[in-house]
Formats: sequence, C-alpha cells, structure tokens
Amino acid sequence: MANITGIVVNLPTGETKALADYGGKVLLIVNVASYCGYTAQYKGLEALYQTYKPQGFELLAFPCNDFGAQEPDSHAAIAQFCAINYGIQFPLFDKLHAKGPEQSPLYGELVRYDDEPVAWNFEKFLVDRSGEVVGHFKSGTTPESAILTDAIEQALAS
Repeated sequence: MANITGIVVNLPTGETKALADYGGKVLLIVNVASYCGYTAQYKGLEALYQTYKPQGFELLAFPCNDFGAQEPDSHAAIAQFCAINYGIQFPLFDKLHAKGPEQSPLYGELVRYDDEPVAWNFEKFLVDRSGEVVGHFKSGTTPESAILTDAIEQALAS
C-alpha cells in the first residue's frame, strides 16, 4: 500500500510541510499546470474544495512542468493566475517533478498505489484519513465526475 504520512513537501516560501500534518483529513493531490488543455479543471477543483472542506477534505495542488512544459512560470505568477482566473483557496505548493529521475518523493509514493506512472497534468490521487492512497484518477476525470465525487464521499464517510 502507498502511504504519504512520512512525506515532506516544499512550500513556495522555502519552508517545508509534513503531509502527516493533514492526518485525519481526506486529501486530493493534483499535479497542475497553467497552460494545459485541462487547466479549466481549476474551477471544478475549487468547487470540490469548498463543498467538502467542512467535512475534513483538503485539496493539495502541486504545479508541475513535466508534461509539455505547460507550467513554466514562477510560483508568484502561478498563484496570481489561479487567483485571478479561478479564485482558488486551496493550498498551492512549490513546483515539483511527478516523473523522471527527479521525481519527488511524494509522487514516488503516490504511484506505488497502482504502479501507474503519472501520464499528464491534472491527475488526481485520493488519500484517506490515515494517509493511504485509495484512488488514482487520470486527467480526463473531471472534478465534477461521479466516479471522483463518489470516491471522495466514500473516503469522508469512513
């Protein structure tokens, strides 16, 4: 099983954040990009965040430039783009690598869930309250799709 509780990620401030700090919450972890055909999913991701946050849900977004070089900007530019165009309130972490020789420890652990590498931007990993990865949803799975919302609701109920 893949478990992320031992992973530490980088914040854009240069500080780090232990994912264990999210213990007891259901997480949706997404690799995001500002210049992708799936970028409009930010709107649905924010809606998910607002809908489920009161029930113990967190959405963690990780900018990633690994796929088509579709996230070349600085963190400040990415954050501004997200705020102006989508009004996102969920955490936007420091840029990382989801694949390749520089793959972040987070993504190294996430892909252990189903041994499926991340193939593109806006792939989603669902993590239960104990830090276990319980779902991997490809880019084409929209935030509004029943398969994703049902999985989130099931994780929140357990």
